[in-house]
Amino acid sequence: MLTFEQKLAVIESFPELQRKDVSLGRVNFQYEESGFDRKNVVYHLHKNGNGFVYAGHLKGYSVDDKGLVNIRDFTEEQLRALLEASIRSLAPDGEDPSESPSGEAEEQLWTGPDNHTLRLFYEDELWYLYDRNNLESAFETYEEAEQYLKEEGFTRHHA
Repeated sequence: MLTFEQKLAVIESFPELQRKDVSLGRVNFQYEESGFDRKNVVYHLHKNGNGFVYAGHLKGYSVDDKGLVNIRDFTEEQLRALLEASIRSLAPDGEDPSESPSGEAEEQLWTGPDNHTLRLFYEDELWYLYDRNNLESAFETYEEAEQYLKEEGFTRHHA
């Protein structure tokens, strides 16, 4: 589990998020350019490492009734991928961010050997597989990407 300071460093690496200190030492981060009423991306990040990230427009995450995912046990890679997806989902582009043309989740996390995490997402009619910020591979169909990941020992991460 990342410490509060480590999570804070990851979150603060996103220049589009503005920090808002709230009660009891907790911290929120807002996306002021949001195309939706929702501006909080990070909610109640606490010194004990607990906190939440908005994923109400994303598929593949277990969210509460407010659309929030608990990030207490997230790795740096998982947190970074969720933050990127959350910000994209709130961008004021006028599109429904939750669906790709194939109906699959816009972004998925896959965990493999040694707890290594890869991000799979649909964009510009292709499925892209990223290892951190490096392109690992691109696939024409979701099925091809899924088969590759399974053959390499990865399983889909459900937060």
